[in-house]
Amino acid sequence: MEVRDVVDADFTAVLALNRDSVTLLSPLDATGLDRVRATAAHLRVVEVEGTVAAFAIAFAPGATYDSVNYAWHAGRFDDFLYLDRIAVSQRYRRRGIATALYDDLETAATTHGRMVCEVNSDPPNLESLAFHHGRGYCELGHLMHTDGKQTVMLEKPL
Repeated sequence: MEVRDVVDADFTAVLALNRDSVTLLSPLDATGLDRVRATAAHLRVVEVEGTVAAFAIAFAPGATYDSVNYAWHAGRFDDFLYLDRIAVSQRYRRRGIATALYDDLETAATTHGRMVCEVNSDPPNLESLAFHHGRGYCELGHLMHTDGKQTVMLEKPL
């Protein structure tokens, strides 16, 4: 298992992983991925035996990123690393891949003093909430979205 930066050859796999998890993430197309690559602080993949098994996107303060979740955290903290999304292929789940990505990003976030993210709370993503709580993330509040979804906003001080 290797955690590394995204390269052009990974784009198709990243878009497919996002599409497979779109019920938990927002949609992402090739144009959006190009924009993300230009503004994200971290765009990482986990490669397992030549296959992109997962990816994660994180933003630092000052990014030109149009996200109400990012804006919520930016309105509260001067410095942070915001985990926008992570997706792990169904085929590779329960192998420590999400843990490896979080370890990688949390190490990068230490210079910012915290990593922040959100998890769906309505409809609930109980597995993700348990994962985050187990890693030491604290609830900061809830954000109601215009589409009726609700997210719990999380922080891990580092």
